[in-house]
Amino acid sequence: MTRIADAIAPHGGTLINRIASPEQKAEFLSKADHLPRISLDDRAVCDLIAIAIGAFSPIDGFMGQADYKTVVDDMRLANGLPWAIPVTLPVTDEQANTFSEGQLVRLDDPTGRFIGVLELTEKYHYDKTREALNVYRTNEEKHPGVAVVYGQGATYLAGPVWLLEREPDPRFPLYQIDPIDSRHAFRDKGWKSIVAFQTRNPIHRAHEYIIKCALEITDGLFLHPLVGVTKSDDIAADVRMRCYEIMLEHYFPRGRVILAINPCAMRYAGPREAIFHALIRKNYGCTHFIVGRDHAGVGDYYGTYDAQHIFDEFAPGELGIMPLKFEHAFYCKRTQSMATTKTSPSEPDERIHLSGTKVREMLRRGELPPPEFSRPLVAAELARAMQIPESYSI
Repeated sequence: MTRIADAIAPHGGTLINRIASPEQKAEFLSKADHLPRISLDDRAVCDLIAIAIGAFSPIDGFMGQADYKTVVDDMRLANGLPWAIPVTLPVTDEQANTFSEGQLVRLDDPTGRFIGVLELTEKYHYDKTREALNVYRTNEEKHPGVAVVYGQGATYLAGPVWLLEREPDPRFPLYQIDPIDSRHAFRDKGWKSIVAFQTRNPIHRAHEYIIKCALEITDGLFLHPLVGVTKSDDIAADVRMRCYEIMLEHYFPRGRVILAINPCAMRYAGPREAIFHALIRKNYGCTHFIVGRDHAGVGDYYGTYDAQHIFDEFAPGELGIMPLKFEHAFYCKRTQSMATTKTSPSEPDERIHLSGTKVREMLRRGELPPPEFSRPLVAAELARAMQIPESYSI
């Protein structure tokens, strides 16, 4: 039987798998009580999982100094391959002094459970201000990504990692689709062009509009909301997932959408994170990636379309995945439909602009988003989650 080829190769050409075999796991467990250990925070756990399942291919561990420097300075790995966000394991100098290069280091989750192993190859210091300015375009500590960098240890540990076991996500086991599985699903469906959509916000009508525009020119949609670590004031992942389920049940064609969770943590790095998110979806097997207004932004740190402009800094085809760049969508009162400035004849006062930030602000004030913002069924779900009285009929 002829094997159907994937629509796109993983970044770097090989899908990384750093999940320990049963034999490797047994060996690691036999050494557990004798290994030096690190307690990972939630973001590091997300990174460990993403490395192990191949979402960060071709990265097979926490970055060494050569890769780290070229990523921070040039958005490339040391071998020249595009990569926009450093993937690192910080510790304090005191912790670092207890480890020796060449050791196996036990990786525990925040509860103390043994979940992985680091093959320690390198320890190095780094410039926090340089990382902040280059990756986040600011050194202000009120930026959530910068705050993480400034608050972490001064030494990075590097080396390949192993995840002891890929366990089902306790919150969304039905939607845990790893890169090897998504690629298999796309082949089964015969999809040759797959568009990915990334969001950390509840899906609203501007999202729906640009997603459906993208679906007009591709075979299928990979709806891939991020459920890893986010800011405390972002809408909870379980609420967002219920909103996606409602949208798929009522407003999207069956058979043309796959909903899956993205286990990665948010960095809020704006333009650089747009590249990062695109390459992650390339590893999942997607050929196209939607880049809308202020992708992965926070506050006023990035220009409205900086996350689109950054793709032009790479040669055509160099990233391997096609960005689909969309204008800011709004509800047009004149045409009574979703539109952008490219398609709407309306004046500015005839437009209702939509954003996840505005939805969150309304919910925090106890207000329900109007139908121009969110589909009523979705708004009702948000109202239930936030315990807000419904203000209009669904």
